[in-house]
Amino acid sequence: MRKALEDKNLDAVTIATPNHWHSLMTIWACQAGKDVYVEKPCSHNVHEGRIAVETARKYKRVVQHGTQSRASAQWETYRAIAKSGKLGKLLVSRALCYKPGANWQTRGNIGTKPTKMPPSELDFNIWLGPASEQPYHENLVHYRWHWFWDFGNQGVHEMDKARWVIPDAKWPKTVISLGGRFTGPDQGQTPNGMVTVMDFGGTLLIFETRGQKSKDYLGVNGAQNILHFEEGTIAGGKFYPKGSDKAEDLPKLGVEPERRPRPVLSTSDRNLAHFGNFIDCVRSRKTEELNAAIEVGHYSAGLCHLANISYRTGKDEPFNAKTQAVSGNEFATDALGRMAEYLRDNGVKVEGTSLHVGRKLEFDAETEKFKNDPEANKLLTRAYRAPFTVPDRA
Repeated sequence: MRKALEDKNLDAVTIATPNHWHSLMTIWACQAGKDVYVEKPCSHNVHEGRIAVETARKYKRVVQHGTQSRASAQWETYRAIAKSGKLGKLLVSRALCYKPGANWQTRGNIGTKPTKMPPSELDFNIWLGPASEQPYHENLVHYRWHWFWDFGNQGVHEMDKARWVIPDAKWPKTVISLGGRFTGPDQGQTPNGMVTVMDFGGTLLIFETRGQKSKDYLGVNGAQNILHFEEGTIAGGKFYPKGSDKAEDLPKLGVEPERRPRPVLSTSDRNLAHFGNFIDCVRSRKTEELNAAIEVGHYSAGLCHLANISYRTGKDEPFNAKTQAVSGNEFATDALGRMAEYLRDNGVKVEGTSLHVGRKLEFDAETEKFKNDPEANKLLTRAYRAPFTVPDRA
């Protein structure tokens, strides 16, 4: 990357490193006069995401975020339906990340690897980059860095779609996360079962993370999104009228999306359409025509950060789906109840198991800070390791 940025004949770079490098490489590239396609998530914390946005603006760079669903005509239509009100108010925009994984990608127990010298072909100092100095072990390189706070913070694809369909949503008023690492003691730090509830002023965004085999929910599984309206629910491209568990075709509502994404020939071409949109904007310099400009990515990645911060500032309590933290919230209680069922299906004895209950945090959209919580605000940034430092301002 450093050699690429020195090349005066190079117009654009793409970034697909581990997450903790995304913002700093984006900032460096903008400073070097390059346009950027940065894979999701564009940031490891809220502060560096905002600096990436401001740096792109300062240097007039075209920066596209790799949330390829922004090239989806289907999701543009869902967004238009929510805005139209023809199915009533959007009550809950739900994201599912049900990913059991396998082998080296496991989201279950990853065991414990001893610290050792890095392999000779790996410059571990550069791999760590902005992250804190720490010893090498084989649960970091290659894939399992995802399960350590210094490096990973996944979920932004479904988080982005969930935020996108909520009219004019950027930051939530409040956020709370509840969950745990339920697969026995191992080296991993991040939860592999979690429910997050965000309040966008009348519409809830609920994110459900599961790291082991899970039953379908309204006919869907894996990485999916579900939209609960006053008049019914959209799930898996089908419509469930209010009070019915029978799937029907989505009613013809006469709603047209506000914009037409670059043509997509098939589902598998969505990535090409999204990247094509980036190249179109590199040529035209019309950043307003990007599917997912860097600020779009900043907000969506930022929601993942807020969810994690609530969790990390919480405490263990006996598992209870009707915990006081979400008392009176029928949607949150339902999600926790289904999580308890999922854990039992995977051999976890819920009774006697701790639920890590995060703080309910209030967020100020103007300052991009939590209200009255210095401990949570510390986690909006990190102690950077020179010379891999994200600046305090662009």
